[in-house]
Amino acid sequence: MSSTYGENLKLSIFGQSHGAAIGMTLDGIPAGLPVDLEQLQAFLNRRAPGQNDYSTPRREEDRPEFLSGLADGFTCGAPLAAIIRNTNTRSGDYANLKDCPRPGHADYTAQIKYGGFQDPAGGGHFSGRLTAPLCIAGGLCKQWLEAKGIRIGAHIAAIAGVEDDAFDPMEPQLEKVGTDFPVLNPEAGAAMRAAVSEARMALDSVGGIVECAVTGLPAGLGEPMFGGVEGRIAQIVYGIPAVKGVEFGMGFEAARLRGSENNDPFRMENGKVVTSTNHCGGILGGITNGMPLLFRAAIKPTPSISQPQQSVSLSRGENQELVVKGRHDPCIVPRAVPVVEAAAAIAIFDLLLQTGWK
Repeated sequence: MSSTYGENLKLSIFGQSHGAAIGMTLDGIPAGLPVDLEQLQAFLNRRAPGQNDYSTPRREEDRPEFLSGLADGFTCGAPLAAIIRNTNTRSGDYANLKDCPRPGHADYTAQIKYGGFQDPAGGGHFSGRLTAPLCIAGGLCKQWLEAKGIRIGAHIAAIAGVEDDAFDPMEPQLEKVGTDFPVLNPEAGAAMRAAVSEARMALDSVGGIVECAVTGLPAGLGEPMFGGVEGRIAQIVYGIPAVKGVEFGMGFEAARLRGSENNDPFRMENGKVVTSTNHCGGILGGITNGMPLLFRAAIKPTPSISQPQQSVSLSRGENQELVVKGRHDPCIVPRAVPVVEAAAAIAIFDLLLQTGWK
């Protein structure tokens, strides 16, 4: 399985949703970086399940246990390794999925690729549960980036067609994102929650969009062609289950504009080159231009819904109705917000290591 990421740091994610533990290793991190475990736990709590009416009722504490890489509160140069133990599993709910795959899930493709040897419980290695160790790595990278004046934040841009206010592309005000429900406009947040509740009562699910911003980046990060910042970020963001699209700056909307409308004019401000607009999302030619970096990730509706669905029996070679069991989010978008932040932090930290971390 391709469960590693990074060119200068090496992140590896391991485990299955209902295995004994899930975890990560993070290699290539300089020695002497401080680690605030309380701050890391607060970040992990934003993603943890079972905390509200719009997430799965499965409750997990998601407390990381570090096995290596830390000494007296600092990185020691050895690879960081951490696990999160799974304590609340019901694997019996998934016993039939090797034969009758869930629509919208990886059950069928995993069966074909791994010949029945995959672990289907909770989605196995394909589960969104694996975003918890991703958040360990990303939470650490966020701390180290913030110490350099680089801040990363995200919010729910839309759920079920209900749209939040957008970040100001020139000055994203990350501190205005709500802590209880990550939106900029509380009224939009209330309408989103109502839409999620309506879907849950209908035994259905909804998807949405997460918008992420990075401020404080220097100009000059990234490479042209295949080493561009967009590609490096998109690669890890697409590793988040349910992400079906990533766009930067104006994204697809730029295709509807003229060049005179889409171009960002340059100007001098306090002896520094800046742009008057930020349609490019802080990236030109795959390289950061010093303006805020903005991107959005499209999250599909949770495929595990309680309505009867049409599937097949692989062993009998015939059609079969499926009713999905287990505990699932009617909308994973709110919990995906810190995961997108984590992914962005890992990608940016990897890029900075390329320039020499000082």
